Amino acid sequence: MNSHEVSYALFGDDLQFVEIELDASETVIAEAGGMIYMEEQIKMESVMGDSSNKDSGLMGKLMSAGKRVVTGESLFMTTFTNTGTNPQHIAFGAPYPGKIIPLNLGEYNNRIICQKDAFLCAAKGTQIGIDFQKKIGTGFFGGEGFIMQRLDGDGAAFLHAGGTIIQKELAAGEMLRVDTGCIVAFTKDIDYDVQFVGNVKSALFGGEGLFFATVRGPGHVWLQSLPFSRLADRVLKNAPSNGGKSTGEGSLLGTLGNMIDGK
Repeated sequence: MNSHEVSYALFGDDLQFVEIELDASETVIAEAGGMIYMEEQIKMESVMGDSSNKDSGLMGKLMSAGKRVVTGESLFMTTFTNTGTNPQHIAFGAPYPGKIIPLNLGEYNNRIICQKDAFLCAAKGTQIGIDFQKKIGTGFFGGEGFIMQRLDGDGAAFLHAGGTIIQKELAAGEMLRVDTGCIVAFTKDIDYDVQFVGNVKSALFGGEGLFFATVRGPGHVWLQSLPFSRLADRVLKNAPSNGGKSTGEGSLLGTLGNMIDGK
């Protein structure tokens, strides 16, 4: 694996974007719809799969694209290549509030496993595949199902996740319990499983659900404080309803607030 070497800079705080500098003939690959701006000499092209191997033939490209469909992504990705002689810049933005995680895959044994919608962009040469969770409990109750994305390469890759991001380094045998939706990515040696909470009363009335994820070292784990599913659920619960009237955060205060607002 020989990924293109790219330079980058992160901008923003809670609504970040990454600006990547491409030297002559360098290429970055990205999910469709993530580009914010690009300079004049950058050429954009839609390709089937991740374009990591142009010699794979039609069947290889179909298989690569098919893996993306399995993870819920589009058949096509977009490549951006600097066709000029001077450095050119291109920027990619996150689809919802959160942080961008820059990773050098070569520092993590050339492989990172991440949730299906975490990938934002990467240097050309990065292979984007699928990783099957072999444990039934993990597949059914892990929040991400049986299939996650796998990034293979030795260059730069950029992930996005909600809220604040924290990286944990776990020693061999060290275990961490995590809300199932808060796991963004982990290295290939991490043992990922899902366990029953064990206390039905706490599960039913504590608001944390019946299952939590366990990650056991050695390896690195990236966690997010605000999974998009949690954000969407909160928005839907507080969306205007009953003829356009908002229910508010609490029944009494919400009612008083609506009266003051004239709703």
